[in-house]
Amino acid sequence: RPRYEVVRELGAEEVRWFYREDRKTWKPFIGYDSLRIELAFRALGPEPREGEAAAERPAVEPVCVRSGLYEVDVANGECYPVYWNQTEKIPVMRGQWFIDGTWQPLEEEESNLIEQEHLNRFRGQQLQESFDMEVSKPVDGKEAIHSLKLSRNHVDWHSVDEVYLYSDATTSKIARTVTQKLGFSKASSSGTRLHRGYVEEATLEDKPPQTSHIVFVVHGIGQKMDQGRIIKNTAMMRDTARKIEEKYFSNLATHVEFLPVEWRSKLTLDGDTVDSITPDKVRGLRDMLNSSAMDIMYYTSPLYRDELVKGLQQELNRLYTLFCSRNPEFEEKGGKVSIVSHSLGCVITYDIMTGWNPVRLYEQLLQKEEEELEDSWMSYEEQRLLEELYITKQRLREIEERLQGLKASTISKTPVLKFKVENFFCMGSPLAVFLALRGIRPGNSGSQDHILPRTICNRLLNIFHPTDPVAYRLEPLILKHYSNISPVQIHWYNTANPLPYEHMKPSFLNPTKEPTSVTDGESASTVSSPTTSPVMVRRHYGESITNIGKASILGAASIGKGLGGMLFSRFGRSSTTTSQTPEAGKDGAEGDDKKATTVGTPPFSHSSSGFLEPTLELEHRIDFELREGLVESRYWSAVTSHTAYWSSLDIALFLLTFMCKHDQDDTDKSNLDAI
Repeated sequence: RPRYEVVRELGAEEVRWFYREDRKTWKPFIGYDSLRIELAFRALGPEPREGEAAAERPAVEPVCVRSGLYEVDVANGECYPVYWNQTEKIPVMRGQWFIDGTWQPLEEEESNLIEQEHLNRFRGQQLQESFDMEVSKPVDGKEAIHSLKLSRNHVDWHSVDEVYLYSDATTSKIARTVTQKLGFSKASSSGTRLHRGYVEEATLEDKPPQTSHIVFVVHGIGQKMDQGRIIKNTAMMRDTARKIEEKYFSNLATHVEFLPVEWRSKLTLDGDTVDSITPDKVRGLRDMLNSSAMDIMYYTSPLYRDELVKGLQQELNRLYTLFCSRNPEFEEKGGKVSIVSHSLGCVITYDIMTGWNPVRLYEQLLQKEEEELEDSWMSYEEQRLLEELYITKQRLREIEERLQGLKASTISKTPVLKFKVENFFCMGSPLAVFLALRGIRPGNSGSQDHILPRTICNRLLNIFHPTDPVAYRLEPLILKHYSNISPVQIHWYNTANPLPYEHMKPSFLNPTKEPTSVTDGESASTVSSPTTSPVMVRRHYGESITNIGKASILGAASIGKGLGGMLFSRFGRSSTTTSQTPEAGKDGAEGDDKKATTVGTPPFSHSSSGFLEPTLELEHRIDFELREGLVESRYWSAVTSHTAYWSSLDIALFLLTFMCKHDQDDTDKSNLDAI
């Protein structure tokens, strides 16, 4: 501020607006938001006096704040979210007078009274710079030149810019009397110094960057029990991502915004039928299961599955349309969309993207049976009945088509999203089990297209905690031998210069096996089984339960049945190949390796370091595992790990690493060009 400023009304840039969430302390809006709220407040005009009609005040549009996620209703002093429903409104407050040190605002009513009194008494007087300590004398010994009585406090002005607030509670008065008798001044004993105008002036330059990437956060089961949980979880994820963004991605133009997708609470499903048939004993536990695990049963029900899919699809499309209408430049500038799904949400999101529908699967099965029926020999009567069936079906299709014209959607219609998905992040996902039960089996291409075509979604990433009991791996559904390859370890967020994920080579999961004695001929011609390769030391402390289990099973089975040979050598072999008998043991497994190489199957090569050679590898890694904590109890973390993803800084860094990848590559390239 100028050195000798004259006391006048506070400028819009000196006032600061605040909001308060969860009844915590007041948080200041950034300068861009505060200025626009203040201008809307001034456009509103003075409050009507008693007897005046409230309708006389001009209507003011709500002000978009906090990166466009919220709006402020200036007339009612409330803030509310744009993209989701929230029962509790967030109060906002106009700050003019502030407490020294904390810069928390005084309550608006008191602040208005002090401001009015200050202007009446000191308007036009020159004000010395408050931080010029040589000019400003200590308050000790100074008498108050002006005073104002409030309901529970009073304010003393010792000079134009030295203002103190005193509490008039009895205890404060006693304390003040005692300290003054001991020789301390009144101000230093129990007064709180006040400042007029916020410590930092608001500017329009203090604004958030434009959002270039939106992330829809989809919840799993249990939202009926706690409807606001996904909003809180998304807020946690957004806050951790902000910290990571500031620390690692501040030089990039990318700004990632997280939007919660609350699809469950709007669905009625069976109404209260399940509640009515629930016995009363241990009711609390039963209600918890009805509100959580029941969602899985609903999803496997042909009656309600469609309603769940439609609920999520419509909510995703609604949010995207709303976002684009409020940010018209998002699509113009090539904004990207990713989805983060949790638990059962991964399965429903996957089915929406791929259009998987068990009803259509059943229709295909019937069609196949009809074709087989045509090829078989039939009597005249059977042929006549079949012709009748065809005519009836043709008539049925015509009626269905007419009905479809009247009705917007049918049960067989493929759900469609209004946007292309850039990254699909699954967290604690049982998707692999659902796919396995639908008949998905490993192929021999190593492409993500085997389970999710790249035309639908650019990148699929499966994140899980090693002890999460609901999470399963996806990679072995694409290439079978990846069941014996460790998932990629997610870096700790504070790791200095971590190796980029695309440069991390696959490493084996199972323990080292002692080399067995083989004949000279075999040792010369056979590729040694991968189970004999040295193991890569795992990068986190302690093996996960699942991996220890897998390793021990694989180790035992490879001794008994030569599972190493079955997993690696037989991969891609025709079904006519003779199976290995259990009696053959280890030597048999090696013999199998030898036979496999002669029938043209490419051997699964590896190096002595325990890393894979680049044959039969996945195009991109899909399974990513969180590192376990140093003092984490496995059994306790098995209970808590399924919900531990939201506030993890490691996951926030992981998500942003993939979402900001293109911008990061462009920045690195431009830096190299400059060099």
